Amino acid sequence: MSEDDHRLGELSRRLLGLHAALLEAERRVHEQTHGATTRAQLLRLVLDHEDFAWLRALSGLLARIDEALDAEGPAGDAETFFRETRQLLRSGAGTRFGTKYREALQRSPEVVMAHADVMRLLPPPDSATREAS
Repeated sequence: MSEDDHRLGELSRRLLGLHAALLEAERRVHEQTHGATTRAQLLRLVLDHEDFAWLRALSGLLARIDEALDAEGPAGDAETFFRETRQLLRSGAGTRFGTKYREALQRSPEVVMAHADVMRLLPPPDSATREAS
C-alpha cells in the first residue's frame, strides 16, 4: 500500500466518523419535529428527504475516495481529495452544505470533535503554495 493510499484510507475513516456524527445530529433535529425515527425510517430519510439532502455532498466525496482506494493500482491524486475535503468543510463556504454544516458544528460537540479529527489530517491550506515556491 502506497503512502497516498494509506493517507486516503485514514481520510476515509475520519470522514466516515464525521458523517456518522452529522447524521446523528440531523436525526436529533428531525426527531424534535417529527418524533422518534427507526433505523429503517432514517435510511429512507437519508435517501429521500430534503432535510438530509445536504449530507449527500459529504457522502459523494466519501464514495469517490473509497472508489479510488478500491481501484487497481494507486488510488490517484490524494492531494485532490484532501483539497476537496478542506473546501467542503470550510466553515465560510456559502453553500447549502456549508450553512447546514456550520449549524451542526454549533449544535453538536460530537460534530466538533469529528471535524477536528478530520482537520488534523489535512495539510495546512497554503502548504501546496509553499511547496511550489
